Amino acid sequence: MSAKGNILLTGYEAFADLKVNPSIEACKGLEGKVFNGYKVVVEEIPMRYAEVKEIIYNHMDNHKPAAVVSTGVTGRGAAITVERVAINVGSSDGRMNFGYERLDQILNPDGPVAYWTRLPYRELIKALSDVQVPAILSNSAGTQGCNLLFYHLMDYVAQNKLDIPAGFIHIPCMPENVLGENRASMSLDLSTRALEVVVEYLAGNLP
Repeated sequence: MSAKGNILLTGYEAFADLKVNPSIEACKGLEGKVFNGYKVVVEEIPMRYAEVKEIIYNHMDNHKPAAVVSTGVTGRGAAITVERVAINVGSSDGRMNFGYERLDQILNPDGPVAYWTRLPYRELIKALSDVQVPAILSNSAGTQGCNLLFYHLMDYVAQNKLDIPAGFIHIPCMPENVLGENRASMSLDLSTRALEVVVEYLAGNLP
């Protein structure tokens, strides 16, 4: 741990036809760097839905971060996408084997319907736009792996009464992820730069 503490970044592993996942690769580009006295630690999240809750809880226990940004990949566009809300629903329809096949699962029967992100999304989007990185706000992280991690992260933060920035950001596909397809992408260098801007902003507003 650095003098002040850790900032935790997480990204998902490569899965299915996605041979390289830009979410974890962008996180790795910041591993070990220090911002305003806070050291970046990176953890790769496996695509095993039934284990995600325990995994993110363990990372939070181990690192005791001052801020957390979890990431996943999106194929919906070429902008960094800051997610506003995590919902108490998880679905796996069997198209990909991530450890279970179950639709419309309640992630925490005792939890709220949804959690707001604890990331300052308007400020982050402006900071990214100021350095010419496309960035938008999203109101849905879906109902599969990304929302699953997002909800469990926010559940941990709430249950432990942590007053820290925490939330989820989607990283676009890289050009090599969409070869032969008419889909938008973002270079890994730009995605890594985007996360750097996010972490720099968060660290700069920590004590």
